[in-house]
Amino acid sequence: MVEERDTTERLPMGALLALAMTGFICIVTETLPAGLLTQISSGLEISSAMAGQMVTVYALGSLLAAIPLTIATQGWRRRNVLLLTIVGFLLFNSITAWSSHYGVTLVARFCAGASAGLAWSLLAGYARRMVAPHLQGRAMAVAMVGTPIALSLGVPLGTWLGALMGWRSAFGLMSILTVVLIVWVLAKVPDYPGQASAQRIGLRQVLLTPGVRSVLAVVMTWMLAHNMLYTYIAPFVTPAGLADEVNLVLLVFGLAALLSIWLTSRLVDSHLRRVVLVSLAAFTAIALLFGLFFQSAPVVYVGIFIWGLSFGGAATLLQTALADAAGEGADVALSMNVVVWNSAIAAGALTGGVLLDQVGVSALPWALLVLLLAGLLIVFNARQHGFPTGQRQAGAAVVASNL
Repeated sequence: MVEERDTTERLPMGALLALAMTGFICIVTETLPAGLLTQISSGLEISSAMAGQMVTVYALGSLLAAIPLTIATQGWRRRNVLLLTIVGFLLFNSITAWSSHYGVTLVARFCAGASAGLAWSLLAGYARRMVAPHLQGRAMAVAMVGTPIALSLGVPLGTWLGALMGWRSAFGLMSILTVVLIVWVLAKVPDYPGQASAQRIGLRQVLLTPGVRSVLAVVMTWMLAHNMLYTYIAPFVTPAGLADEVNLVLLVFGLAALLSIWLTSRLVDSHLRRVVLVSLAAFTAIALLFGLFFQSAPVVYVGIFIWGLSFGGAATLLQTALADAAGEGADVALSMNVVVWNSAIAAGALTGGVLLDQVGVSALPWALLVLLLAGLLIVFNARQHGFPTGQRQAGAAVVASNL
């Protein structure tokens, strides 16, 4: 079967930015309650801790639904699946905005998380399909640009919107954005057929494909390290006298991450392995620097910038490597990535919290160091499958196999 693929030498920016907007909505929908805890707890007459579970059940929805929903929709036309996820955000954010019952709100949040899980398993493969193989990395970088923007702006945006218009209106605004996105997708995003039954690869077969487990292991170690620090960034920067500058710290991180995405888009197709190694090595060096000098404000700011620079392109790099390794099983592999990524978020919060309570913030950098060294070792050993040496060839090989 011939795979439908756009072979133009130009990136379809309108379509790719629609995918980026989808990712932005995924992240902002997830993090929005964190900036609105006080208003939500007052509005629903619950504690702040109970309001915080709106984030937990969202992540749980993504974790549990990504793989089964991806497998169930493999044969659907791709744009229909994309629209399904966006309509899910429209419906469940609207329910959240209107609900006055805590249980209903949690169900809506879980379902919104399920929509996100399906979206994340779809976006990278969709972006790759729009372009010729040698442009796949750049296309994914554009499609992922919404993620660091949302990560750096999600919580402060929620806080600002809550103060300006109330928490319900903030969720209502997200619904309005999804309506705009639906029109955008219909106007700009091309449609492609799903996989025929004969083409579909089972979950176990994808997992056993050479390179897939190596990439997923790096996702776990890298993202676990990242989330241990990112989740507890406020207490971590406090010894350096930056307790009142957390928003500025996150802004520095976000700006560096955006720069990283631009750099990654230029390098991912020709130097994927090297960029992964350099990114992990830079984060490892920063973990060591933080371990030795975490009480120094200048060191913290420099470290935060380099950390953001090393992290911004991570989603593009890892998803490109995973999709290349999985070949025809890319969508299933990317749904596994959603599970591993969200598991790392949860494990990072849990492990970081234990270290914070039992030892203190000084323990975080050393835990990061161990994880990142493990990630570096995996990448170094995966030179044949997972993170092969030389210029990317997997995308071209996959296309050739379909001719």
